[in-house]
Amino acid sequence: MGNVSAVDEILTLLAAGSEETTNTSMRLPKSLRDASAIAVNRLGAASSTTALTADALRRSLEVTVVRAAMDAHYEANPHARPSLAEVALAAAEQDGDPLADDPELLRRAATEVVAVRPAADADDVLLWATAKAQAAAS
Repeated sequence: MGNVSAVDEILTLLAAGSEETTNTSMRLPKSLRDASAIAVNRLGAASSTTALTADALRRSLEVTVVRAAMDAHYEANPHARPSLAEVALAAAEQDGDPLADDPELLRRAATEVVAVRPAADADDVLLWATAKAQAAAS
């Protein structure tokens, strides 16, 4: 329940939208600071490096909250977690990849890839399925 509480607290703070600011002391790698300055001054990425940093921090917190919420959901509902093949199929559909028309190939590719690389992700499956499809077409 601690993670749910943390997620709720973070969401409340992110939604607050307060214009109140606070001073912080952050140690950044010089190269990151310099790259940020170029992005702001020459590419118009934000109004300032502070705004760019705050936006990046906000986005990172939003991703963290979504991941924590999904983890809690899948812990409570393990049957709801999509298989690797299902994730690969969804990725193929989103990208307009022709592999989306062959879900059976993606299922086989997912099984084969995980046998060799247990931490495989959808991109690994799509790459393997593409290689198999091209080999079969040759």
